[in-house]
Amino acid sequence: MSTGQQKNELAQVIAYTPPRLYTGVEWYVGWYSYDPILQSSRRKKIKVNHIKNKVERRKYANDLIARVYEKLRRGWNPWIAVDNSKSYSTFEEVCNNYDKLITKRFTEKLYREDTYTSYLSYLRNLKKYNAELKISITYIYQFDKQYIIDFLEHIYIDRDNSAQTRDNYLGWLKSFSDYLTQKGYMKEKPTEGIATFSKWTKKKEREYIPEDVLMKVKNHIEKNNKYFLLANYILFYTFIRPKEMSKLKINDIKLKNRTIVIQGEQSKNHRTASITLPMKVIHLMLDLNIFNYPGDFYLFSKKMQPGEEYANEKQFRDYWHHHVRQPLKLSDKYKFYSLKDTGVTMMLRANTDILSVRDQARHSSILITDTYTPHDIAKANPLIDKFQCDF
Repeated sequence: MSTGQQKNELAQVIAYTPPRLYTGVEWYVGWYSYDPILQSSRRKKIKVNHIKNKVERRKYANDLIARVYEKLRRGWNPWIAVDNSKSYSTFEEVCNNYDKLITKRFTEKLYREDTYTSYLSYLRNLKKYNAELKISITYIYQFDKQYIIDFLEHIYIDRDNSAQTRDNYLGWLKSFSDYLTQKGYMKEKPTEGIATFSKWTKKKEREYIPEDVLMKVKNHIEKNNKYFLLANYILFYTFIRPKEMSKLKINDIKLKNRTIVIQGEQSKNHRTASITLPMKVIHLMLDLNIFNYPGDFYLFSKKMQPGEEYANEKQFRDYWHHHVRQPLKLSDKYKFYSLKDTGVTMMLRANTDILSVRDQARHSSILITDTYTPHDIAKANPLIDKFQCDF
């Protein structure tokens, strides 16, 4: 490490030196403070020669030293040209305060679990981005519009994410900016004027997965992760939502009845339901020795294996994206949740009666189930076809 680098790192550790009185031809209170723009310490001087009486001058200087030292101790920096003391707060401190806020809102059920998980992920990636910059920001006032634009470019280009993901980050950054202004860290929102891509880019929706692609996916997962194959089977054959899957426990599987029970507090509609478990899914569970684990274990804990620790449903999406879609070079319209849509559609294509499919999918109305019916198999209702009267 060069001498210059050592001095720079030392300057960052020593944010300031204690102020003291310097006497001579010129009397002044002086100290060194770290300048985040120059990335080095600079000396600050406050002259006190204007007080003619030396006794009074020294008394004034001592009082000034005490006031300056207290401000420095609280995070004030003379080289930051802002008029709001909260803008002197460090970026790390503000992020930690925001983390505490969203955690409390989640525990009080003001945020849904997926919202909270997303916010934590966005915040974690923002902090990681800042830590990896050659010149990272130190104070929250440096979190400006240009910084945000550069961060969004990093998300979109460097991390090779979709336009929609970039816009999702922008949506969160606007929420974070609201927090900064409401708490008095900033006077204006730094996200003001940054446009979303969705204005000129159509949002990509998930699509039905064709059978040939489905087989390719199955063969790939079967070779690499049979526990994830089980997650795929449950979504495809039982239509249990990923969030509900993440909360399933071994006890919820009723092997004798060949059903899985979705507890009311875990389901989307808050109703307890028993879902038919096809034999193909049961056979895979037996192959994986699922029923050798304690009944209170989560079915999909860490690495999607049974365990005591709860794991968020995000692990399903992440594994699909990084270990299935990317290696197989699948369209990004083929999402993990597409397996549910595909399962419903293929079950209807196999002439399974629509009421049975509705009950398995727990749709509130048969009209919702009917939206999955492929146009090429939709037939005239035979009861209506034969209807006639004297009219």
